[in-house]
Amino acid sequence: MLVINNFKEFESFVGKEIGVSDYLKITQDQINLFADATLDHQWIHVDVEKAKAESPYKNTISHGYLTLSVLPYLWGQIVEVKNIKSLINYGIEKLKFNQPVIVDSEVRLRTSLQSIVNLRGIAKAEMKVTMEIKDSRKSAFDAVIVFLYHFEEGYI
Repeated sequence: MLVINNFKEFESFVGKEIGVSDYLKITQDQINLFADATLDHQWIHVDVEKAKAESPYKNTISHGYLTLSVLPYLWGQIVEVKNIKSLINYGIEKLKFNQPVIVDSEVRLRTSLQSIVNLRGIAKAEMKVTMEIKDSRKSAFDAVIVFLYHFEEGYI
């Protein structure tokens, strides 16, 4: 895991890969819980028997937003930014779901820092992220995520 102590250290990674997370298995239990939380019970996600018989994937698939929602967990495996008061999810840009994540697939996050700017004491970081699927040449999604890091005084 990369440890970043201040804005200057963070800035040194612009244009570079920051890291890759461990793989995370997406289970049917996770899919079902996500369906309950979002009220999205489309059969292709939750009806295992129907999905095996009728889905082009021959199994259930994860909600696209479920794969997106594990991004903060996987990001936390890649980098630890110290000396901050808060971290805010500011936005997602250029999000493209490239292919579904079939139940029991393993995914991981690959990220690089596109830019970081000091906005009056708050660092706005834009990261290119790719959610890779184990043993697949095509990613689950690509996006640019934007975080706001409010560094403690003296660290920006």
